[in-house]
Amino acid sequence: MKLAGQIIPGEQPQRTYLVWLHGFLGSAYDWQATRNAFTRWPQLYLDLPGHGASQGITTQGFAEFFTQLTHTLAERNITRYWLIGYSLGGRLAMYTACQRPAGLEGIIVEGGNPGLADQTSRLQRIEADQRWALRFISEPLDKVLDAWYRQPVFASLSDTVRAQLIQERAGNKPDALASVLDNLSLGRQPWLGDALAALPVPFHYLCGARDQKFQAIARALGAPSHLIEHAGHNAHRENPAAYCQCVIDILTHYSEEQP
Repeated sequence: MKLAGQIIPGEQPQRTYLVWLHGFLGSAYDWQATRNAFTRWPQLYLDLPGHGASQGITTQGFAEFFTQLTHTLAERNITRYWLIGYSLGGRLAMYTACQRPAGLEGIIVEGGNPGLADQTSRLQRIEADQRWALRFISEPLDKVLDAWYRQPVFASLSDTVRAQLIQERAGNKPDALASVLDNLSLGRQPWLGDALAALPVPFHYLCGARDQKFQAIARALGAPSHLIEHAGHNAHRENPAAYCQCVIDILTHYSEEQP
């Protein structure tokens, strides 16, 4: 089934497409503050399964998402593309890249986890995500969203930004969120570290300078990594100007036609 999304043709349509994958609870709208920086490129802003205009689309796991994404790109005749993903979207971008699809020219991941290396950690994460899933379907959504954004990984969010995020996420369907949390749990994701190290395409990793957890992940991966100053886990939201400049620098480095 084709995922919902918005295409922006771009001023230079011969350039490679940028395909944007948002994080859990988000939608294509999450990139609103950054999209004007990339008008030279044709772009596709996707709504992931269970989110935005794709709320009615379910996915049973990473393999099915890969099929859904491949079908979506083919339906839209996108044959050359970079994947740019945040958090859950970054995990999906890494998984997709490890399948080595035709047409993929590189990935840029912001705060995405390549997986858990041992079975015990994976089982513990599945259980934790299932507890969150139960909360989403059994408690008031605004209460669960507030608790979600008070997790340590989001500690750098100001009260204002946290309130904005909760308001923006209020239109989500709890049952769809619960399904995504379970089926795309980090605990169900394969360990991708070794496959990422052998990718035939560029792989760059971004994280906020205040995001100690994902800085450690970046160091362990050994991929080219970039710190976004004055930002935590949600770097593209907390410092969009620095985020955009970093991504543009990466893309133009690999572009045959410099701007």
